[in-house]
Amino acid sequence: MSAAMEILPQDRLFVLTGAGISAESGIPTFRGQDGLWEGHRIEDVATPRAFALDPQLVWRFYSMRRAHALKCKPNPAHVALAQLEEKLGERMLVCTQNVDSLHELAGSKCVIHMHGELFKSRCSNARCATKPFDDVKTYQNRSDIPACTRCGALIRPHICWFGEIPFRMDEILDHLQRCTVFLTVGTSGVVQPAASFVEVARQIGARTCYVGPENPANAGAFDEVVLGPAGERIPEMLRSLIKPA
Repeated sequence: MSAAMEILPQDRLFVLTGAGISAESGIPTFRGQDGLWEGHRIEDVATPRAFALDPQLVWRFYSMRRAHALKCKPNPAHVALAQLEEKLGERMLVCTQNVDSLHELAGSKCVIHMHGELFKSRCSNARCATKPFDDVKTYQNRSDIPACTRCGALIRPHICWFGEIPFRMDEILDHLQRCTVFLTVGTSGVVQPAASFVEVARQIGARTCYVGPENPANAGAFDEVVLGPAGERIPEMLRSLIKPA
């Protein structure tokens, strides 16, 4: 990372990660050019309405994602960010748009999954007080899908679907508004509200940097754009990232 993006002892770092960092570990984005999965649009297996109409189809999709993600391992970018967190402690937060657990597997502890977690499930009844729970099982048939022990509604993936509000936004905005350095890794710069985070960071005077294989849609909002695989660029940047005051 250039001198303009050095981390000083008083700095607070906000890291936003997207599909690009997970793709380097072999996790598909499930958004090909036609946006289809087995003849279904992604939106048709990732909305509350889709679940209400065909919970078996939705669970087949997420069961496939679970089975694939279980085989994937963190790449050097995940590991480097976890190592940086060891140095910065509570002054660093990873906010990820990804639903996989690769950041945690790499050792990161301060992680917020704004779009949910693939290996968690919850009650599909929005009024139910049952909390999300760890779940690595796959459900291929309608009869396999468990019911909530509290209200009897079907269990659904703990994922933020189209039309739903991302999780823990109050916490995210609190961290974002207190950061002095904003680093984005592997995002398209299109998906809201995450795409607007860099503008919030700029408004409070934070130094901003993007790392990824190609320019994001919001590249112009960053002070610095570092092109290349995150698995190569992030470890390179970390070697001399923390500087004395």
